[in-house]
Amino acid sequence: MSSDRHTLRVCVMQTLFAWEFHGGVAADVLSYNLVNGARYIKDNLFAHIMLENLLKKREDILGLIKEFAPEWALEKIAPIDRAILQVGIYELVYDKEMPSLVAINEAIEMGKEFGTENSSKFINGVLSSIYEKHNKDEGN
Repeated sequence: MSSDRHTLRVCVMQTLFAWEFHGGVAADVLSYNLVNGARYIKDNLFAHIMLENLLKKREDILGLIKEFAPEWALEKIAPIDRAILQVGIYELVYDKEMPSLVAINEAIEMGKEFGTENSSKFINGVLSSIYEKHNKDEGN
């Protein structure tokens, strides 16, 4: 199940990446990615819900990237890193069922798999900073 969720998470990240370049209907891009990247997974509702909810919070998520990576203009961040950060921030901040450290680890693993040599370090730095502030603000 957890490897299925990882695969679905990757499909959402790839959807954000492709959608940013080509536009269109994000849900259609996701459907294409699921057919081509997760055909064996019967229940892909997790991916559809994640994408729908992430897009509702996307402006806030992009704002968090700007806030916690201030030395990088949003458009200067590698598109794949931006897509991974969006998935990671969505799960870290908005998905109350996802353990924070699992969300961070999943994003780091995607950075290692799909990003550059430095992607996982950059992603870890941004998400860890958000995690620290989020926990401090909530008194944890």
